[in-house]
Amino acid sequence: MYNMALWPPQTGNFWPWQLVTYMFLHGGMLHIFFNLFVLWMFGMQIENLWGTKRFVIYYFVTGIGAGILHLLLAAEGVPTVGASGAVFGVLLAFGMMFPNREIMLIFLPIPIKAKYFVVMIGAFELLAGVSGLQTGIAHFAHLGGLVIGYILIRMWGLKGGYS
Repeated sequence: MYNMALWPPQTGNFWPWQLVTYMFLHGGMLHIFFNLFVLWMFGMQIENLWGTKRFVIYYFVTGIGAGILHLLLAAEGVPTVGASGAVFGVLLAFGMMFPNREIMLIFLPIPIKAKYFVVMIGAFELLAGVSGLQTGIAHFAHLGGLVIGYILIRMWGLKGGYS
């Protein structure tokens, strides 16, 4: 596991393959459960819309991009694990492809449109990352998944607006 987590280069433990392997490690059962739950809930619909090949490319590129952004902006000498950056990319794709679809959140018992949810979660991650209030979470990796996902969707010329 030591060489599979994403280590900052300054530690001397960084290897290029870690930009992929870190996505397959998680910090506990709750971490992996929520990542898999979001991937199942939203990723399935994106894969059905785009096809498996495009979805897999998107998923890995957003995950790698999330790792790179985290290393550039926030790496603190400790390893990073989890697929959350790629999962945030999937959330962004859902919000862009199905902007007006209403979703229900466990902690908010009223429906919210996907586009507003993605903006809210992005703003929260930015605030949490800049303020440093929530330590031990790779907020800039989450933001990296959103940013890289947006760039890819625009580069591919994909249009949303499905309901």
